[in-house]
Amino acid sequence: MNPAILEWSAVAASILGVWLMAQRRMLAWPVGLVSVGLYALVFIEARLYSDTLLQGAFAAFLLYGWLNWRRQTQAEGRIVIAPLATGQWTRDLGIGIAFGLALGAAMHNWTNAALPWLDAMLAALSLVAQWWQARRHTAAWWLWIVVDVVYVGMYAVKSLHATAGLYLVFVGLAAMGLRAWKKAGAQDRMQQPVSPAA
Repeated sequence: MNPAILEWSAVAASILGVWLMAQRRMLAWPVGLVSVGLYALVFIEARLYSDTLLQGAFAAFLLYGWLNWRRQTQAEGRIVIAPLATGQWTRDLGIGIAFGLALGAAMHNWTNAALPWLDAMLAALSLVAQWWQARRHTAAWWLWIVVDVVYVGMYAVKSLHATAGLYLVFVGLAAMGLRAWKKAGAQDRMQQPVSPAA
C-alpha cells in the first residue's frame, strides 16, 4: 500500500476511535483495533520501533477495555466512570516511567531507532493512559493531553506530518473527552445510592 494512503487511513480510523471513546461508546474498541493495526505498519516504515511495539500493547489493552466496558455499560450504552485513587496513579506512573527508561535503553543500545529515549517514554506513558482508559478513569485524558502534545513535536521531526496533525487533533479530542468524562463522573456519583450510616 502507498505509504501516504496507509498513514491517512490510520489517521481517519484513529480520529473516529478517539471521538467514540470520548463519547463513551463501545464501538470505540473495534475501531481502535483497526487503527493500531494500520499504525503498526506506519511506524515500522518510520523506524519508530517503540511505537510499533506500542501498537501491539494497545491491541491487548483495547481487547481488555472492550471486555471491561461491556460489564460496565449503562442502559443507554455508555459506561460508568470510575475514580482513580491517589496511590494507584502514583504507582501506575512510576511503573510507566521505569518501563520507559528500560525500553529507551534497550532501543538505544540494540536498535537503530530514530528517537529511542523519547519514543520509549511516550510509548510507556501511553500504555498507562490506555490502562486508565480501559479502567474508566477520567485521569486518562489528562495524561493523553500531555503525551499527545509531545507526540506532535516528535512526529513533525520525523516528517510524519499527517500523524503530527492527527495528534494535534487528539489534543483537542482529549480535552473534549476530559470535559465529557468529568461531567459524566459527576452525574454517576449523584446517581449512586447513599449507603446508610454505620
